[in-house]
Amino acid sequence: MDSDNLLGQFLRARRELVKPEDLNMPGGDRRRVSGLRREEVAMLAGLSTDYYVRLEQGRERNPSVQVLEALARALMLEDDAIAHLHQLARPVPARGRRSTRSRRVTPGLLRMLNNWPHTPAVILDRCLTVVAHNPLGEALFAGHTYSGDLMRLVFLDPDARDFYPDWDRVAVNTVAGLREGAGADLNDLQLIEVVGELSLKSADFRRLWARHDIRQKTRETKRFHHPVVGELTLDYESLTINSAPGQQLVVYQAEPGSSSEHALFLLGSLIAAETPEAAKAADPPAHRD
Repeated sequence: MDSDNLLGQFLRARRELVKPEDLNMPGGDRRRVSGLRREEVAMLAGLSTDYYVRLEQGRERNPSVQVLEALARALMLEDDAIAHLHQLARPVPARGRRSTRSRRVTPGLLRMLNNWPHTPAVILDRCLTVVAHNPLGEALFAGHTYSGDLMRLVFLDPDARDFYPDWDRVAVNTVAGLREGAGADLNDLQLIEVVGELSLKSADFRRLWARHDIRQKTRETKRFHHPVVGELTLDYESLTINSAPGQQLVVYQAEPGSSSEHALFLLGSLIAAETPEAAKAADPPAHRD
């Protein structure tokens, strides 16, 4: 994976996504570029065209904070993408980076997950591989070829478009979350493996990866078509784990009293009937006098 000019790659990709009419600029059918021209970005950012071209080509590597903020405005970047832009311009030295391949989950965190018998929860690494889950979290994604790998589930699993009724939105957000998690470190071996395989096997992934969308996984409402309990609409919250940088805890909840909440209870009762450990975790604690 080419990491020599990440800043230029990002600027070029984002420039191609901004339409002139988005900025009240004349468009026209004779434009030879899909988005803004380089000279248009330079004008909007108050830069010389030559300087901007050198940024895209990697011949200028030290833009000031003011220049980065001006480019962010010109390219209509949102907060996560702005933070990524600054990170690309000032990457952390390799010796200061932590490995993204750490899969260790502390016993206390696992115990906390298992104390939520009615709440699906999973722990993901930077490449959205499931490194831990509670029984209901496992059951939510069970039954697929890639149940333990959300990137491959979205783009390679034959059931993905049935499982995710809003697949197009899920795909965009999943790739944007992968780029955000990777940051400026695109030489991580796990990431290279994931991106390489998906680029080879999925045209949809290649198209979305080339957009350089950046979006942190925080909270969202997501629809599922579960193979056992049917339609589910769940809200999730994604929480960073300070003791394991790069890992995130994702917790799913249904609206109280909704059909999705009843479906989750049904799913929980089914796995409790099959697994004695899950049944024990689902029982309320005994009261002591």
